[in-house]
Amino acid sequence: MSPTHRKAWLRSALAALLGGAAALAAAQDMPMHHPMAGPGTASAKPDTRILVKFPPRLRRAVLATMRMHLQGVSEVQQAMTAGRYGDAARIASMTLGMSAMADGQMQQEARYMPAGMRQMGSTLHMQAGEFVLAAQDAEATGDTRKPQVLFGRMLQTCVACHASYRLR
Repeated sequence: MSPTHRKAWLRSALAALLGGAAALAAAQDMPMHHPMAGPGTASAKPDTRILVKFPPRLRRAVLATMRMHLQGVSEVQQAMTAGRYGDAARIASMTLGMSAMADGQMQQEARYMPAGMRQMGSTLHMQAGEFVLAAQDAEATGDTRKPQVLFGRMLQTCVACHASYRLR
């Protein structure tokens, strides 16, 4: 890997790690503080994210799905780091794509989601589909730039949603 590609990959990996931490914190309904804040320096600002109320059973299913997405993001990143873009495509398809949702779960969840949250969820799943195709191409061609960019966009979508909404 050339120094230019390595530098781009390191930036992408750092963004993925920070985005994954934010997504995990939000999925567990924990406050996420500025990454440079040390112990005892967290802001006392109120949580201004929009509260989305799900029935208890559906809330548990939503959180389990988010944990599956986060695990998928981690595994995709590991596969890409190892240069296994075919594996990254397969993992993303199974854990982040439209087929990752249980039958009927998407429709049940959508009934309780604000329009913006539904849109971001839909965007994430469409981005995952684009990523899958780009990662498959990268496996064949060795050109990894496009899947790296798309992976970063997926993480930005996750972070934006978790920064906007919280569950109860």
